[in-house]
Amino acid sequence: MPKLNLAPIRLRSAAFTPARRAYAVALAVACFAAPAHVQPPTPAAEPPPSVATAGADPADTTPAVGGSAARDASGDHPASPTLDALLRRFVAEFVEITPGTGRFPRTFVMGRDDGPVTERPAHRVRMSRPFAIAKYETPQNLYQAVMGTNPSRWKGPRNAAEMMTWHEARTFCERITRILRDRKLIAADEHIRLPTEAEWEYCCRAGTTTLYSFGDSAQNDGDVGPKAGILDRYAWHTGNAAGNDPPVGALRPNKWGLFDMHGYLWEMTEDDWFPDYATGPSDDRPRKRRSERTDQANAPKAVNRSADPSSRRITIRGGSWRDRFDRLTSTARTAFPIDARSDAVGFRCVRSRRPPSRRTP
Repeated sequence: MPKLNLAPIRLRSAAFTPARRAYAVALAVACFAAPAHVQPPTPAAEPPPSVATAGADPADTTPAVGGSAARDASGDHPASPTLDALLRRFVAEFVEITPGTGRFPRTFVMGRDDGPVTERPAHRVRMSRPFAIAKYETPQNLYQAVMGTNPSRWKGPRNAAEMMTWHEARTFCERITRILRDRKLIAADEHIRLPTEAEWEYCCRAGTTTLYSFGDSAQNDGDVGPKAGILDRYAWHTGNAAGNDPPVGALRPNKWGLFDMHGYLWEMTEDDWFPDYATGPSDDRPRKRRSERTDQANAPKAVNRSADPSSRRITIRGGSWRDRFDRLTSTARTAFPIDARSDAVGFRCVRSRRPPSRRTP
């Protein structure tokens, strides 16, 4: 089974590549514009300085629900958006997905037969219902506002939140669902949740059948090693990232307007981990095990976990800034313990009118 690459990353040159120019523009928007986009319990080591952190606000001052605002020690940073502004922006940044109508196909082929065993066999999946998916991975200012804390290593208000467990990500979804319903920002029968694995790949592919959502090649002619000039326009990976420190949406989106589906952070799903597609899925419901047996030999290395040896594992998708370009395909998947934390793992949300039922192979 593919392993999460959580090895230390060597700080790269701060040369102003096209990807970094795109980042700089997005950083200016994230910092100054109006809203528009596994580790022990001890604190993680400070991230190395890089061009991507130079302009980031080192403290998020968003008031948590039922809590007080945290402030930067200098006191010089302006107040962050109000909770209401954060919530309205979150709701506005969902992309409506309507399988079977317009540009959204009713079915798609999930996985690939020429990939690793974890991505085989390729099989057709039928999407059964409309839903909406967040344009961006969940940003830190929103996570802190809802949860009252920001566990992320790579701090920045509009950086993607990381270093939470799967249960904490689901708690975030439950809490923000209640808050949005109370404020009548979503309907009473709507839920915020994690995507199923089938929903995630459907949205990552965005109607394509190629290795990536933009084509089959990540590299330009002449690219060697981890360099991947074509992918640089769409994803943060080992070839262009010194750390998980850009704001969400700094690079190009896929054809459905979704950012960072390739790279940046691995993204959690609702599905338990299955080592292949021998049991499906054939539809868009999450796959759940009747009982989970942990395979310690295959657990991702350098992932900090609790002492519970019976921990379940869930499926994460998309690759991260710690991975080479060939791990950032539309079909890339691996296992992640539900009690683990990593600065290379986060999540994006789905909004739907009914939570998906569980399917147990």
